[in-house]
Amino acid sequence: MFRKILIANRGEIVLRIARTCKEMGITSVSVYSDADKNAYHTLWTDESIGIGGNKSSESYLRMDKIIEAAKSCGAEAIHPGYGFLSENPDFIQLVEESGLIFIGPRSESVRMMGSKTAARELMDKHGVPIVPGTKKGITVTEEGILEAEKIGFPILLKAAAGGGGKGLKRVNNKNEMPEILESARREAKNAFGDDTVYIEKLIEEPRHIEVQVIGDKHGNYAHLFERECSVQRRHQKIIEESPSTFLNCEVREKLTSAAVAAAKACDYVNAGTIEFLVDKNKNFYFLEMNTRLQVEHPVTEWITGIDLVREQICIAYGEKLSFTQDQLKITGHAIECRIYAEDPLNNFLPSTGNINYQKLPQGPGIRVDEGIDTGSVVSVYYDPMLSKLSCWSRNREETISRMISALKNYIISGVQTNISLLMWVLEHQLFTSGKYDNNFIENHFLGKNISLEDSLSGAEVRDITAIAAALVKENMVSQNGAKQKPVHRNEWEMLSYE
Repeated sequence: MFRKILIANRGEIVLRIARTCKEMGITSVSVYSDADKNAYHTLWTDESIGIGGNKSSESYLRMDKIIEAAKSCGAEAIHPGYGFLSENPDFIQLVEESGLIFIGPRSESVRMMGSKTAARELMDKHGVPIVPGTKKGITVTEEGILEAEKIGFPILLKAAAGGGGKGLKRVNNKNEMPEILESARREAKNAFGDDTVYIEKLIEEPRHIEVQVIGDKHGNYAHLFERECSVQRRHQKIIEESPSTFLNCEVREKLTSAAVAAAKACDYVNAGTIEFLVDKNKNFYFLEMNTRLQVEHPVTEWITGIDLVREQICIAYGEKLSFTQDQLKITGHAIECRIYAEDPLNNFLPSTGNINYQKLPQGPGIRVDEGIDTGSVVSVYYDPMLSKLSCWSRNREETISRMISALKNYIISGVQTNISLLMWVLEHQLFTSGKYDNNFIENHFLGKNISLEDSLSGAEVRDITAIAAALVKENMVSQNGAKQKPVHRNEWEMLSYE
């Protein structure tokens, strides 16, 4: 097995990978930018190497610095986490040419699936259903109008080179096309360096359901069932769960089989995710492939008992999958909430500052993948996700109840967070009934002048920032987050929502 692995990322995913490395007896190495010199993730690895710069373009996106760091410390492999360079085929190729092992797919597979238009064409060729749309990029307004009229308005303009909502625009009629097409191309260019956009038919009342797939170098493939990811803001997921309440056994079988077929079509190795849009009639369409580990992988680990990072490492080393498809089954129900430093009542504007105090929820069936601790700094340079809270129980009703309780006992002081919004969603009738879709936040929260606190039925809501600020003022916690005097755990519990 590998003796040393460099993790080319930051935040909670570094801790997640490092934990598995420690279990496997592998030395873990992290990297850090100037802004992250004292970041929490650097404390969790056996070694840590500075790669300079505050901005991602000066550090975490510098392929040469990552390779140099890996070689200098004697690492044999690089795990990219997610984001940054994880889906960059040029980086994967550079790793391979440097004599290192990339813990992920081959560069050819990533390149094949990196273009949304090329991926759609490949899926269509292999019988995987795709959303009606164009197979090539649209650059001329008149051409876009003609194609859109063939497909039928409303349509979506989407960036061919990337996702995350960048370059994604809705067009309701041909009169809107010129201005919106220009805007979509400009946004795609700024985000991905490629202004190519294409057209897809807008699916009404869509559900975003994805399938975790995995393959080894010996031709073995498996799926680890689906994840429902329909609660989103700005086209980014904030709550994920597994299994989906929307699928029946027949549709689940067809969906997961299509996902495995998609992985085989691009000769995929390691862990990846096939994303689908599912309409109200349970027709499903290929959306894209994420050629990496997903943020929401903990819910899959909960219901299957499989450590996906361990599988990734073993596959990269050349081992076979440790399980077969027949050995997998769904056990219980899992939900993940992404904890962001942002203000939901101000268009989800990111919040920056120092973490004065953090208290993590604990208990059976509760997992926190954290990227911060008391004393951490949330800067303007990186994504504002602080952690992921996931819960498991025997059924969905119990899991929702456990998650709400965990959120009530999750205190973060110093920055605004979306914790109240997450509780609001979990207690909403549409969510508890499972009758929600991708438009849930847009239709039921944005622009509705909602008071999150008043919307939490049966919950005693307190201002956690004020609570922790009071602790600082009373010298129970110092300004840098260190405890001034021993405090019994029950006293801290009294300061939580319950």
